Amino acid sequence: MRDELDFDPEERPQKRMPILILSTVIVVMLVITAAIALQKPRRAVSENKTPAASENQQEKWQEGVIRYQGKSYKYNSNIRAYLFMGVDKDEPVETAKDNISGGQSDAMFLVATNSADETISVITINRNAMTKIEICDEQGLNKTEVMSQICLQHGYGDGKHYSCSKSVDAVSYLFYNIPISGYLALNMGGIPGLNDSIGGVEVTVLQDLSWPDKGVDLHEGETVTLNGQEAYTYLRKRDTNVFDSASDRLRRQEQYITSFMAKAKTAIAGNADKALGIYNSISEYLVTDVDFVTLISELVTYDLAEDGVHTVPGETVMGDEFEEFYVDDDALYELIIQIFYEEVK
Repeated sequence: MRDELDFDPEERPQKRMPILILSTVIVVMLVITAAIALQKPRRAVSENKTPAASENQQEKWQEGVIRYQGKSYKYNSNIRAYLFMGVDKDEPVETAKDNISGGQSDAMFLVATNSADETISVITINRNAMTKIEICDEQGLNKTEVMSQICLQHGYGDGKHYSCSKSVDAVSYLFYNIPISGYLALNMGGIPGLNDSIGGVEVTVLQDLSWPDKGVDLHEGETVTLNGQEAYTYLRKRDTNVFDSASDRLRRQEQYITSFMAKAKTAIAGNADKALGIYNSISEYLVTDVDFVTLISELVTYDLAEDGVHTVPGETVMGDEFEEFYVDDDALYELIIQIFYEEVK
């Protein structure tokens, strides 16, 4: 059995990667962001929904009133969304050698903060969720849009801020163009330091996992405080010979991030120096466009909302060669209304 541990661009899904067959056609992308939004195909939704459908789609999530199942809603202006990503690279962050090896975002979480009631909702995104991404060749040319696994978008870029910004675009599009206020991307090699910076994270193990070379031997059902290498294995490892193993790993990632937030709340609350210590432990593995210490210090004062952890709904199917996760658009739209909107009486 082959376990997925290290990023190898030659082994990654290529079924939806037409850069291998693009010849002389060069798609010149000189339009502004609003013009791009005009061209975005919308997924089918029920007739009682009113998704933002014009050139100002993103703004309309924030302005005006929409109708959904006979009720009126407006965007909750107290909500801020942040995209958290785990990138499948063990090394500290560095500029990618070309424009197709920025690394895949194998873990993706959309964290919605509500400043009004000081709660957090976490939405986990399957790495194989099929959506529109922008691809290119090694030189960053021949840009075009294709339907493919969302995790691949981060690879098409510099492995730093540009890769992250393109991933933000892909996630925002998947979520009907909701606004995303910032991103944090951590190379997986930073997990041990992150875990140990708060003294380890306790979980009840969901699956048997072992990695003898790292001294890791975890058994389903046992409750343990994960050390750094155990946390790395728990969040990263999966058997790619097992169908839909990405979903099994996603469950472990959901469990871990919930436990991590609870532990961090105790460790950091009222202690900015502790938040700074966490940042220092992972800074060389981290790419972000937010003030990490300020954001984390704020988030640990919030509580996880009731039923605060959600998964993008959908189904994994086997494509011609690789697994593809197809989102249930109706259920996702309802989830967006639930988290990001408030009813207008």
